[in-house]
Amino acid sequence: MDKNAALSALSGLGQDTRLEIFRLLVRAGSEGVPAGEIASRLGAVQNTVSAHLKVLDHAGLIRSERDGRVIRYRADMIGFRDLLAYLMEDCCNGAPELCRPVITAVTCNC
Repeated sequence: MDKNAALSALSGLGQDTRLEIFRLLVRAGSEGVPAGEIASRLGAVQNTVSAHLKVLDHAGLIRSERDGRVIRYRADMIGFRDLLAYLMEDCCNGAPELCRPVITAVTCNC
């Protein structure tokens, strides 16, 4: 990931509703959540949620898949992993054991 992609991802997460959407999709895992259900779970207007989903998609943090008439959204864990890797790229100034707790905490079987 380069600096511009990282800035885009961080900007995408830097808004309350988008952060809540991303966290919802992370919790949902590979099953994902249909767009309409995202709006209802957050108590938000569908049009507003659609705009936020578009921002997160362009930031490389979520992906969508059409399932008949429904669009299902999932967190893009590869994009998220790449963001975390970029942020930790120069971590610990040559003492990687200092970063181990952070890496362990964010490692999952996604």
